[in-house]
Amino acid sequence: MKAGDLVYVTRAASVQFLRPIRFRVIRVLDWPTYDGWVWLEGYQLNAAGDAVSRRRIFVQPAGLTTPPAPVPAQPGRRRPTDRVRR
Repeated sequence: MKAGDLVYVTRAASVQFLRPIRFRVIRVLDWPTYDGWVWLEGYQLNAAGDAVSRRRIFVQPAGLTTPPAPVPAQPGRRRPTDRVRR
């Protein structure tokens, strides 16, 4: 696992993930852990593949998988981040 990897984090990686998340790895932290576990720092991604929060997660790399493809944006519809604020 290296910076830039995109992984799908499910209960197979850690019981804390009741709902799976897409995660872009920034780095693998060199912190002491139990055998078979690692700390990852990165960004949680939304369904469109945009970063929504920066996180540190404690997981078993053996439980990480490749995420499903992101949901494409609907043509002709603006994304919430495109709104003009007044």
